[in-house]
Amino acid sequence: MQGILPHLLPASLYAFLGFHFWRTRWTQAAPNTPQGIHPWERLALAVALLLHGYLLYGELFGAEVMRFGFSAALSLMLWLAILIYWVESFHARLEGLQPLALPLAGICTLLPVLFPGQHLLSNVTSAMFRLHFFIAMVAYSLFTLAALHAIIMAVAERRLHRGELTRRLASLPPLLTMESLLFRLITIAFVLLTLTLASGIAFSETLFGKALEFNHKTVFSVLSWLIFAALLIGRYAWGWRGRKALRWTLAGFAALLFAYIGSRFVLEVLLGRAG
Repeated sequence: MQGILPHLLPASLYAFLGFHFWRTRWTQAAPNTPQGIHPWERLALAVALLLHGYLLYGELFGAEVMRFGFSAALSLMLWLAILIYWVESFHARLEGLQPLALPLAGICTLLPVLFPGQHLLSNVTSAMFRLHFFIAMVAYSLFTLAALHAIIMAVAERRLHRGELTRRLASLPPLLTMESLLFRLITIAFVLLTLTLASGIAFSETLFGKALEFNHKTVFSVLSWLIFAALLIGRYAWGWRGRKALRWTLAGFAALLFAYIGSRFVLEVLLGRAG
């Protein structure tokens, strides 16, 4: 297991950038006009991502077995989410996500050191398993961005209806633009989640060395898939939007968290079990 010192640098960079974006974009002293992301900010975030990614690779794939508990899952999920945000920021305005996502990424960078997972995956050399694993984690990460995006939209919409829209919230893109981006994230993530579930069901013996088990992980994964399927059907068939869409988004994300991360947290931290 790696010590905590190598993890402090990317965690500190994430924390600094989160505070910086909050101070320069979200405080009352922030300028009226949207600033976008400056080159030095993009470079600093890229450095944090590279350092975090290097540590993650060593933790996950540095041996024949992979230690993948709830802490490693959260760390990887937030790393991918920030990476996707970094790439997407070249093409779309994702204002408001930085003060929420970056401090979370900093905390999750430290979690594998504070809570080293005891859940070992022994088939990490299988190409099929790695593909299944990668698709699943990208889906988790996109849903994480969607959930954070939904929280920002909920706050902005509530303030707008109350006539309390502050200058920093007013600098966000229009709610319709944010809603369009939200459903783009959810649609892509839903396709990846579908592929994850389908491959897990069809190739469980090859991927995991045993037949598919009907357990809490399976139940919550399927429940999350059903919630997001209902949300997308409601969106395109009946025009669901606003608070209804945001509630369904957060409910689906909560079910997805319980599917693996929540159950691993209970087993590893609350019950002290590795299995």
